[in-house]
Amino acid sequence: MKTIQTEVPEQLYKKALTMVKEGWFRDEKDLFAEAIRRFLDTHRPELMEKYIRDDVEWGLYGHD
Repeated sequence: MKTIQTEVPEQLYKKALTMVKEGWFRDEKDLFAEAIRRFLDTHRPELMEKYIRDDVEWGLYGHD
């Protein structure tokens, strides 16, 4: 495991603590690890490239 230190906005941290208190996560470390994992899963380079290409095509041709 790697330890990181970061700053987050107060409101975001309060929402994270609420989710922990409600039992959705064991602790805030688990919540932030899951958040990072999900972000990385949805922002893989190949997916990002596809979304960019789709946006460009829509911008050029207006197809939905």
